[in-house]
Amino acid sequence: MAKYAITGGASGIGAELHAQLARDGHEILTIDLHRANIIADLSKPDGRMKAVRAVMEWACDGLDGFIPCAGLPLHFRPLSTLVAVNFFGVVDMVVGLQGLIARKRGTVLLVASNSARMISSDEPMVQTCLTQNEARALGHAETVTAHAAYAGSKRALILWMRKNTEAFARTGLRINAIAPGVTLTPMTEDAYKDEDMGETYRSFASISPWTGREATAKDIANIMRFMLSEASEHLCGSVVFADGGTDAKLHPDLV
Repeated sequence: MAKYAITGGASGIGAELHAQLARDGHEILTIDLHRANIIADLSKPDGRMKAVRAVMEWACDGLDGFIPCAGLPLHFRPLSTLVAVNFFGVVDMVVGLQGLIARKRGTVLLVASNSARMISSDEPMVQTCLTQNEARALGHAETVTAHAAYAGSKRALILWMRKNTEAFARTGLRINAIAPGVTLTPMTEDAYKDEDMGETYRSFASISPWTGREATAKDIANIMRFMLSEASEHLCGSVVFADGGTDAKLHPDLV
């Protein structure tokens, strides 16, 4: 059986994936702000390093998979913390655990978003993240819209993955990303109550041409479990849109 570490494993998609992997007999270490094996604040560099050290102690012989599910939604404030968790919290932990994962020829599965396609790679928020100057990027986040911060952090994450896929593969690590649309989680339920963002979330979920509804955490975790398995070995550097066809509807000319 495999060893997996999951950030954001206390609720939502992370909790559902944890449950599915546990049913398959795998060992899982969860990292979150509460109700997890390791309590760590991934918006802070020292919190990320605490989490990395804990994973290294737990899986000293190697890690089969790392799934950074921890993320903050569009309606979260301050936007600087959103960017800190969604981009820097992921990148720092992947880099910190790279050797441990490569030791098992393991897999990293990022959680992106179909909103990443809704912002250009040339947007300043995206490019500032990609400089990996965290202080500068977090300062910039407080000057942009929520969409620019959220979608920009997810766009930057996918671009960072693509730029590093070959280098990771050469060390023995494959990396992919899943890009869900609106997914029913406790964070989504909070968003639906938000006066500014609630209606936006609802209307966006309804335009899926296949389902016409939000995904459930189970829907997304089912796909993630496949992407972590040996059956998906030829997925490497791939972004899988799990949004009921919404991305295809909005961007029919992009492949």
